[in-house]
Amino acid sequence: MNLLEKIDLTNLPKHLAIIMDGNGRWAKQKGLIRALGHDSGTKSVKKTIESCAKIGIEYLTLYAFSTENWKRPKLEVDALMRILIKSLKKELKTLQENNIKLNAIGNLEKLPKSAQNELFDVINKTKNNTRMTLTLALSYGSREELVSAIRIISDKVKNNIISIDSIDDSIINEHLYTRNLPEVDLLIRTSGEHRISNFLLWQIAYAELYFTDILWPDFKEQDLYEAIISYQKRERRFGKTSEQIK
Repeated sequence: MNLLEKIDLTNLPKHLAIIMDGNGRWAKQKGLIRALGHDSGTKSVKKTIESCAKIGIEYLTLYAFSTENWKRPKLEVDALMRILIKSLKKELKTLQENNIKLNAIGNLEKLPKSAQNELFDVINKTKNNTRMTLTLALSYGSREELVSAIRIISDKVKNNIISIDSIDDSIINEHLYTRNLPEVDLLIRTSGEHRISNFLLWQIAYAELYFTDILWPDFKEQDLYEAIISYQKRERRFGKTSEQIK
């Protein structure tokens, strides 16, 4: 069955976020080194990006590398950085052909200079694209993001730039890495894990959560559509009652 036909294109999540988990386990199951799992996962990244653009998702955010991932063995981290650089070079054409704008969030200064240069080059070359905004969360941790925002806001209060009484949701939003992105509507996590792993903690306050046992390299277009169909069957109340929504 073609699941695309079951999707209501008028009720899509505006902002979809994905925790792409399971690359290492996928490789281990096949007797391969972990780096080959990450490399294979790039095929799922490409297909997911293209599928989201095709159906009309406006914002897609992918958890590509967390602040905690720096603790992994150096060989694996180095391999991940090489894969990032290679993927950026390879997929620039795909982004341009699909009119996709690249964005990045996280402590990007921690990335190797070669990765930073490639990343910012692609961001600059796609900055005028309008079909979809693809955000890569790189060297990203939500707690670090919130701490950074609190420090900046505190400094502005100290210097009388803003008052304590004016601090609200919108002020906090303005000081997050995601200041130019809407809140997340649907969060998908692959590999069977049921946790958020320090990803967009503020931004997923009212997101629908979807967990699948599929390992990321095996995540296909139809799996994406299943997640969206599940999302469309849910009643999003945002604290209200069913009666109020109706």
